[in-house]
Amino acid sequence: MEYRALVAHAAGDLRVETRTLREPAPHEAVVAIAHGGVCGSDLHYDAHGAVGESVLRGPMVLGHEVSGHVARAAADGSGPAEGTPVTVHPATPCGTCRFCAEGRQNLCPHTSYLGSAARFPHTDGAFAERHVVDASRLVALPEGLDVRTAALAEPASVAWHAVSRAGEVAGRRVLVVGAGPIGALVVAVLRRAGAGEIVVSDLHERPLRLATELGATRTVLGNAPEDLEADVAIDSSGSAAGVSTAVGALRRGGRLVLLGLPPTPEQPFLSGLVATRELTVTGSFRFHAELTEVVAAMADGSLHTAPVISHEFPLSEAATAFAVARDASASGKVLLGF
Repeated sequence: MEYRALVAHAAGDLRVETRTLREPAPHEAVVAIAHGGVCGSDLHYDAHGAVGESVLRGPMVLGHEVSGHVARAAADGSGPAEGTPVTVHPATPCGTCRFCAEGRQNLCPHTSYLGSAARFPHTDGAFAERHVVDASRLVALPEGLDVRTAALAEPASVAWHAVSRAGEVAGRRVLVVGAGPIGALVVAVLRRAGAGEIVVSDLHERPLRLATELGATRTVLGNAPEDLEADVAIDSSGSAAGVSTAVGALRRGGRLVLLGLPPTPEQPFLSGLVATRELTVTGSFRFHAELTEVVAAMADGSLHTAPVISHEFPLSEAATAFAVARDASASGKVLLGF
């Protein structure tokens, strides 16, 4: 069977290609992809041919935020039945390392991730009309969650994990720096978790309006005030300026969660303030088991995410979709339709 896929060959070389579907192994299912969210990593592969140290060394299908229906169930009987609406967990950890044994599979150094050039041969993503995947990586969608909104389950899980890294947030004042799609989803998760105040800063008006719709109690265009005295700050900007804003706005003894990934690993950092204010600093990277919880919360309505989607384009207009997604002042989450 032939299908179309979105393939990155190098920086600035993005192509819609026709490929032939391989025969799935007994434990694998075939998913008819319906929707896929354009992530910052997809934009980096297109613009720079790399994401940090993950450099394209050959053609790679992009995409790891996807949903669809099971077109062919796994022959061994595992996983959802044919026709089931699903979202796809993009990570496959090794299952045997110390991190997997500790239940921290998101830190597994041997993980393969859809649409990642971290290894060679690269791990193809799922921006394709059909995708063969281990049936254990499929999460069936409950009643109440439509397939289109379910394309947000992966980035919402990233946000869910970040909030869990912040510790107890109920009743507390939380600052979110950067209200792009991930930051906006952090706001939604914080609202569900009962944060007392959710203050959001961003450089553009549109993301701040979205943050308010999702539960922000206050928004700031530009830097958050240094006298904010936030209990927790979550930086989703990945910029040195954003992290500095977060550090400056925290109360003494507060907690900083670094969620956004910077363009390069080495960035200026206000270590002096971290020391004298005795701040706790923690990183947040991907997620693991949270996907099932997130899907359930999206389905029962307690996690409000649908407004994060701003645009959708057909696969044939992928170049336009990527251009729109790059403009943070005019777009939220941009989807491709398959």
